[in-house]
Parts: sequence; structure tokens; C-alpha cells
Amino acid sequence: MDYNFLIQYWWFIISLLGALLVFLLFVQGGQTLIPQLSKNDLEETMLVNSIGRKWEFTFTTLVVFGGAFFAAFPLFYSTSFGGAYWVWMLILFCFIIQAVSFEFRSKEKNFLGKKTYNAFLLINGYGATFLLGVAVGTFFTGSEFVVNKDNITSPFMPVISQWTNSFHGLEALLNPRNLLLGFVVLALSRTLGSLYFINNINDDTLRQRAKRSATYCGTIFVLLFVTFLTVTLLSKGYAVDPETGIVSMEKFKYFNNLIDMPAVLAMLLVGTLSVLYGLGKTIFSKTIYTKGIWFAGIGTVLAILSLFLNLGYNNTAFYPSTFNIQSSLTIFNASSSHFTLRVMAIVSLLMPIVLSYIFYTWRKIDKTPITKEEMQEQGHKY
Repeated sequence: MDYNFLIQYWWFIISLLGALLVFLLFVQGGQTLIPQLSKNDLEETMLVNSIGRKWEFTFTTLVVFGGAFFAAFPLFYSTSFGGAYWVWMLILFCFIIQAVSFEFRSKEKNFLGKKTYNAFLLINGYGATFLLGVAVGTFFTGSEFVVNKDNITSPFMPVISQWTNSFHGLEALLNPRNLLLGFVVLALSRTLGSLYFINNINDDTLRQRAKRSATYCGTIFVLLFVTFLTVTLLSKGYAVDPETGIVSMEKFKYFNNLIDMPAVLAMLLVGTLSVLYGLGKTIFSKTIYTKGIWFAGIGTVLAILSLFLNLGYNNTAFYPSTFNIQSSLTIFNASSSHFTLRVMAIVSLLMPIVLSYIFYTWRKIDKTPITKEEMQEQGHKY
């Protein structure tokens, strides 16, 4: 396992974790739909418990994604998480109040009241998904930072990377392309949430409402995603000279990457078609089609994985600097040491075991769809 292979291997692993995280955001999307789909307390309880049994998967994947990024590409972690900390702190806050909400919303005598915790779930649903999309948008549009590795030897200020403005990440909200991706992720999460409710709740009334929601949210998602993809593929990108490491702007860089990497292009096309099939089958079926979440979910993972691979592979700067283009981060100049990546690669061989456990527990939890009768029985409920 030579160094270059390990670097590319770990970018693939992180890209896969990021793609799985985006799929699991159906929990957040489902939270935003609760007021829209529920008309009484019992229906609200059914919806909350449907996604409440999965919120740990999203939170855990986010933590693993961040941890893997820190270990494999520490310079990105220190630059982005240390510089654009306001955006990441807001995202973390959104996830913390989600955990608190699911834990305490149904506890007796909780002093905040159920309505407050429901509001927290809405903040998490809208805020976390939108801000994650905005944060990932900076991978395409760039951020204002400068990197000087010579500073590591300075006894007074051994800081390699520095943010060059006082907004520390909030400036990303001023870029239309970042906002566009934020709305794409939000619309996708709401679409997946609708499809998941159809699959997981055995109630015709709620399924019909979720089907209408899937139609509305899915249409918005498709329009926004096509717009984002078109703008991105036609825009300039940050190309890296493999010999000198010099970064320069290249026309249609992300489109050229797809042409140069046909496997990634095929992954994007298959993923997009799979999402469209799952969504279309759900919308246009005369009966309630409950399997749309799996086609849309697998398609989401493939499409997002292809976008992440497009960002890091084929001599591309995955975290560009708009302040000093030569400070832009690539998977090679931001990576950890050969030894660290090799040890991590050995540990990553345990991933199939972890994924098998997740699959087993998921199936166990979803063995039977949620019904009104179950929610009226005594027992643990969110």
C-alpha cells in the first residue's frame, strides 16, 4: 500500500461516509414534515417515532465522518473547522438540540414542554441540512484562508493555516452557489423523509399525505439539483499541476473530471436515475408504493459519492482558497502521514462488520411498520 494509493483510498472512504450521511438526513427532512403531515397528537407521535428510531444513525455517521476527515486530512480539519468555526458550531448546535429533543420531549414534567422540543426538531431539520449543504458548497466555490507550512517551525505562532476574515465561515452564506446547494440538500432530505414515512408507517392517511409531500418536495429537489449540476459543470474549477503542485483555474474543470473518470460519470448517472425512478414510481403509482426510499436512497449515495470523488480526484483542489489560490488544499498536500494512513487502512477493514451490524439493527427496528395501535400501547416512545 504505497502513499498515493492510501491517500486516494481514504478520500474514497470519506466520500462514502459523506454520501451515507446525506442519505441519512432523511431523519432531518422528516422532522420538517411533522407539522405538515400530522393533524392530531397520535399522528404526530407516529411520525416522531418513525424517524426517532433512526436519529442515532445520522448523528453517529456525522461524528465518524468528522473523525475520519481529522485523521486522514488533518490540514483540512484544522483549516476549515478551526477557521470557519461559526458554521460548524451552528451545525453542531443543531444536532445537539436534536439529541436533547428526542431524549426529553416525552418525559413527564419536562420543564420546557413538548412544543419547545418540537421546535428544536424543526431547527435541526431545516438548519442542519441547509448549513451542511452550504458548508460543502465551499468545496466548489472556495473559502478565504491562507496556508503557510513554514509556520510550524515558528516558536511564537506555529499556526499553519489562518482565516483571513472576521466572519469565520458565515461569509459562505453570501455566495449564491453555496446557498443553492444548501437548498438542494434541504429539498433532498424532505423528499427522502416523505419516502421513508411511506415505507415505515402503516397508515393509509399518513401515506397519502406523505405521497403528496414527496411530489411537491421531489419536484423542487429535481429542479434545484439540475440547476446546481449545470452551474457546477459549466463553471471554472481549481486544477492542480501533478508535477509542480501549482493550482490554476480551469474552464469546465468538474465536467472534464467526469469525462476523464468514466466510472465516476457512470456512478452519477446511475445514482440520478435511481433517485428519479424511486421518486417517480412513488408519485405515479396508482397504489401506495413503499419501496421508493430504497431506490432513492441508493441513488443518493451513488450521486453524492460521485460528486465527492469529482472534488478530490483527477488533480483537483477539494478545498480551494479564494484569498491565495496556491494555499488551496488537495488530497495530497492536506493528507496525514504514510504511517497514519496505513494503520487507519488496516482498522478500516472492520467496516464491513460495522455495516453488517447497522444493517441487522435497522432490519430489527423496522421489522414491522409503525401503526396507531402500537403508539397507543404502553412502552418507550419518543
